[in-house]
Amino acid sequence: MKSTLDQIEDIKRDGYTIDFNTVFTHAFENYKKIALYSGLIILVFSIIFAFAFMGIMVAFYGAASLTEQFFQNLAVQKTSYLELVISTAVISAVTALLAPFGAGFLKMADAADKDESFDFSTIFTYYKGAYFAQIFVASLIITLISTSIGALIDGLGIRFLGTALSIMVNFFTYLSIPFIVFGNLKSLEAIKASLVIVTKNPGMIFILFVTGFIGSLLGLAGCCIGVLFTVVFNTSMTYATYFSIISMDQEEEDSIDSIGQSDFE
Repeated sequence: MKSTLDQIEDIKRDGYTIDFNTVFTHAFENYKKIALYSGLIILVFSIIFAFAFMGIMVAFYGAASLTEQFFQNLAVQKTSYLELVISTAVISAVTALLAPFGAGFLKMADAADKDESFDFSTIFTYYKGAYFAQIFVASLIITLISTSIGALIDGLGIRFLGTALSIMVNFFTYLSIPFIVFGNLKSLEAIKASLVIVTKNPGMIFILFVTGFIGSLLGLAGCCIGVLFTVVFNTSMTYATYFSIISMDQEEEDSIDSIGQSDFE
């Protein structure tokens, strides 16, 4: 069985084919297995984060100041360049810290796909060992680039272009985290591998990327809380997309000690 890096080299040379119906069906069947459990996990942590956020806001501004007008003024307040740099760094760091949590849903999707058991602790799988470091670094790099580009372009008054470029950064790095957790690649190798995969078939990958995003928002149609149970569809789509391209027939390693023993050019 070829290693992930060998398969990437083959794709760089020969390209690959991918079928939308096959990937979508795989993603949807996988989603049905994890939707309820993952939705409950997201609901619990959303409540915890909401209380934590309100507690921080009360500590800094006082309970009396937290009115609708306060949040409106906060949203339109013009920030200085220093504040912009600080906010970009903070957002990137927080996103990177939460990235292993999101990767935990990939682990849940993998377990469900293999008809293996999973529980609440599965979501924290990648907060341990070398997985955390590689996911954190990859997410930090991607978020720093996307938020910096978005903030810079928005600062020039071209708001939609900044958002579009940020989305494109996330599109080209779409499969970075799966390459870390399933392909045992280092952070930079995973980002490069994702770039190879996307650029070799950008049209179909973009369709899958958008389909996953739209599917994750379908819960907004009926009741807003429903999105907590549909947002994980994007995870299933990412999972199905990755495994429609990269073969992983051999038993997965329990550690990530072998990450990056070969250089990825």
